[in-house]
Amino acid sequence: MGAQRIATAGAEIAAEVRGSGPAIVLLHGFPETRLMWRDIAPVLAESCTVVTADLRGYGESSAPGGGPEHENYAKRALAQDIVDVMAELGIARFAVAGHDRGGRVAYRAALDHPENVTHLVVLDVLPVEDVWTRADARMAMGFWPWSLLAQPAPLPERLLGADPAAVIDHALGAEWGTPATTFPDEVRQAYLAALSDPASLHAICEEYRAAATIDREHDRADQAAGRRIGCPVLALWSADGPLGTWYQEDGGPLAIWRRWAADVRGDGVAGGHFFPEEFPAETARRIGEFVGRRDATR
Repeated sequence: MGAQRIATAGAEIAAEVRGSGPAIVLLHGFPETRLMWRDIAPVLAESCTVVTADLRGYGESSAPGGGPEHENYAKRALAQDIVDVMAELGIARFAVAGHDRGGRVAYRAALDHPENVTHLVVLDVLPVEDVWTRADARMAMGFWPWSLLAQPAPLPERLLGADPAAVIDHALGAEWGTPATTFPDEVRQAYLAALSDPASLHAICEEYRAAATIDREHDRADQAAGRRIGCPVLALWSADGPLGTWYQEDGGPLAIWRRWAADVRGDGVAGGHFFPEEFPAETARRIGEFVGRRDATR
């Protein structure tokens, strides 16, 4: 069906559809766009209907205002975008996989829309509330977008907007564990474009502000109510990165995710934070095998 722009309750989402069969939605993180799935989507499309989408505020999707409480960039709102996109495509049940920020949209979709989400894949990510409650000096320095981009407007917008290429060079390089050669020039330019557009940059900051406020409220409400993810979960993370090394006293990422879901599997993998782009064939294999699980109950 190719690329299209789909109106949701709160935005217009750019999405691309490939293949046929059981459906899976692939969601990107910061500072990427749906282009991050360029080598993975075609592989999965051999046996699945694959939808890649730009989160609101990124890529070719619209960037609505954030709202007084940043509610328009809460993971709940972004997850609703995905459900609306899939409904417009005539797909009621689907798997969802997300990397980085997209992983948090993905788990929110699984919590809020259990009737729609059949499988959940989270890549190099932990739930929002778990990251904040375990925050320390390592998090403040290593996950600097969490605190910097969450500052009140317009400070982060002005700082990043002054030299967006510096952000791309830092993120898509050794500091985040993935060789710079992983990203061709055209890919880097596509990611740079989002940070170069004032409306998109503001939207991205609004999403980080939501993560520091309203997203935490939603996570805590779920925990207080005993609400858990009902579908099978696959968690993969960079074995040598922060998730693989910082959270051992909590039992590691699997133990943390098992507080949110009963059926969780996964492990640390080779590569840096952007391992889906660094090792797309292996990532596609792991996602494909998981989504094809015959013992899945949903």
